[in-house]
Amino acid sequence: MIKNYFKTTLRSLLKNRGYSFLNITGLAIGIACASLIFLWVQDELTYNSNFKKKDNLYTIYENQTYSGKVSTFHATPGPMAEAIKSEIPGIKNAAILSNYDQMVFALGDKAINEKGAYGDPEIFPMLDLPFVFGNASNAFHELHAVVINETMAKKFFGDASPMGKSLKMNNEQDFTVTGVFKDLPKNSTFQFHWLAPLKNIDHKQPWMQVWGANWARTYVELEPSADVNAVNKKLRHYITTKAANNTTECFLFTMNDWNLHDSFTDGKRDGGGRITYVRLFAIIAFIILTIACINFMNLSTARSEQRAKEVGVRKVMGAGKSKLIVQFIGEAVIMSFIAVLVAICFIYLALPSFNNLVQKELAVNIFEPAHIIYLIAIGLITGLLAGSYPAFYLSSFNPIAVLKNIKIKSSTSSGLIRQGLVVMQFSASIILIIGTVVIYQQIQHVKNRQLGYNKNNLIYINTQGKMADNFTSVYNDLKKSGVVEDAALSSDPVLQIGSNSDNYKWDGKDPSKNPLISWENVSAQFIPTMGMKLVAGKNFNANASSDSNNVIINEAFAKQMGKEGRVGGIIREGDNKQRIITGIVKDYLYNDMYTSGAPLMLYNHPEGTYILSIRVKQNVNMQDALAKIGSIVKADNPGYPFEYQFIDDDFNQLFKTETLTGTLAGVFAGLAIFISCLGLFGLAAYTAERRIKEIGIRKVLGASIAGLTSLLSKDFLQLVGISCLIAFPVAWWALNNWLQSYQYRVSIHWWVFATAGVMAIIIALATVSFQAIKAALMNPVKSLRSE
Repeated sequence: MIKNYFKTTLRSLLKNRGYSFLNITGLAIGIACASLIFLWVQDELTYNSNFKKKDNLYTIYENQTYSGKVSTFHATPGPMAEAIKSEIPGIKNAAILSNYDQMVFALGDKAINEKGAYGDPEIFPMLDLPFVFGNASNAFHELHAVVINETMAKKFFGDASPMGKSLKMNNEQDFTVTGVFKDLPKNSTFQFHWLAPLKNIDHKQPWMQVWGANWARTYVELEPSADVNAVNKKLRHYITTKAANNTTECFLFTMNDWNLHDSFTDGKRDGGGRITYVRLFAIIAFIILTIACINFMNLSTARSEQRAKEVGVRKVMGAGKSKLIVQFIGEAVIMSFIAVLVAICFIYLALPSFNNLVQKELAVNIFEPAHIIYLIAIGLITGLLAGSYPAFYLSSFNPIAVLKNIKIKSSTSSGLIRQGLVVMQFSASIILIIGTVVIYQQIQHVKNRQLGYNKNNLIYINTQGKMADNFTSVYNDLKKSGVVEDAALSSDPVLQIGSNSDNYKWDGKDPSKNPLISWENVSAQFIPTMGMKLVAGKNFNANASSDSNNVIINEAFAKQMGKEGRVGGIIREGDNKQRIITGIVKDYLYNDMYTSGAPLMLYNHPEGTYILSIRVKQNVNMQDALAKIGSIVKADNPGYPFEYQFIDDDFNQLFKTETLTGTLAGVFAGLAIFISCLGLFGLAAYTAERRIKEIGIRKVLGASIAGLTSLLSKDFLQLVGISCLIAFPVAWWALNNWLQSYQYRVSIHWWVFATAGVMAIIIALATVSFQAIKAALMNPVKSLRSE
């Protein structure tokens, strides 16, 4: 029987090559698109799956309340890990990791910047890092020990064992390699290339051991039998027991949620995060696959009348309805698996470009059990879904009626169903088009707003070695180069400020409010280098010591201070140390590009900086300028590689997820339209073929080509018009809900919907008109010869 199904299917495919091509191509494109998206979704859902203990691993988050608003942070005090491990039952292990640092490692003449962190030795058993060389149990027995990943080991030592060999860190201290671990996968939260003992840094500054200073990430491993709620109850006010008047509340955040569910509002998970995009892309995959299945159903039912006599003969010969249903569903499944094979080719061809687009390293291995199961499942499901209606429709034909050429009663209902499916296809496609345009508008709306500084021609580098101490010399050499307009030091890049405090007071401050104020150490050149504007007062002095008690605040901070937010106003910091406001800078955006400028205070304190920002002159060749800047930096700070970043590149990275969403929505909207048009093309060809005699008679009676084309096209264009009426309110509702998550958002204009509708109509018209004009141009003598 199965062999017979294969023969029947192949005969049908060969007999109707054009329709077979449209069917298989549409299904293959739909399956390929859905498969690529599901690869991305799988990568997101399996984040951190390489860690065996992930179900028992947590990080500690803090909820801090400022002026009635609860904010959630992941930084914790330095003593946290050691204290909770011995004092809170249920905690099996705890460890601290510092923020990632870019450190220069050198071996002979080879010097390379590598990203890593300082941590407690307990991090090794907690993460269960797979060691290639060495042993996790004694990796940190020495203070100046370093554990590196395989890639870093190969850079410095090739295939030789690096164990016991030394690498000089930051041209200051030799660190002995005591272990090599396997490279961590890209879909892992931890992306360090090296780890060194935390004891190298945790006592360098007194505040690192203060319970009120948050600077490190604390990771916790619970006992398998531990009650998370009980541990959280102990942990909630734990910091208050160590620091009086500290109202910070702590809680455990499971590793299973780090990647997808890390969005918090008022101290609670709000359901947002990357899971929103996972759901969105999964919906898009489902829509594309559904559109492809609709194509199959439409083309199959449209061609059903040609198989009516076959059904009639089979029924007369004794074939029951169930056997016919099984036969036609079997044909659909066989065609679906042919489409799966074609789709696999499409996937392999498109995967490099798709990886480049999503910036991942996704891979397809058809021999991997999970992928085999997926392909078989998608082939079966698609075949059953796409072949179900045609199977039941074809098997319902009355054999006497079809053999006597009596018009099939159900053809009207099948036509309505085909029309409904076409409306569904184009509605989904139009919604994707509108979504793509609005997402693009939102990104451009934010990108084009006034930032408060000029991000063009601005680069920055890390101030490694003695660069900050020798800034005056570096600055003078850069200015003399002829390619540098200005340069300045700061503790963070202009887009990202990581330091903040609520420990400020001023006359007239509401004692019930404690707003969180960001602060930044800078050099005197910071404001002019960034292209910022002072709205009052003056800039810092070149001699930082003369500004030891002076600060510059932004407009947002000045507004919060009320009358005292003026030049000459006094801010009391900590133990009533007075700071005098000498200038007010116009608000500029940092950290969150979707909000207004947040309160900020600048100190003239070059010694506490880690970033050198350099503005290149306009109208100079950037490559030549970078070469000159690099030679100066290397000469003034020998032993360190010159590695730079553009501020505008960092700026674009802030919209990475939104840009990816818009790009994928655009690509798949185009493919959805293409798949829909394949089906429309086939239906138009079928309609023209079915009405060939009618067209011949009309031509004989004097109908024009334009009139015939309009006659054959209008029904399809009406369907597209109905699709627009359905798609517009759905898109409006969905996009308004999505935009609610942005404080600074674009307005949705009517012309976006009009443009999408016109595009869909033009595309549909072009698709249908080809078949309509072809039919209208046919010689009526040929079509009427049999009459």
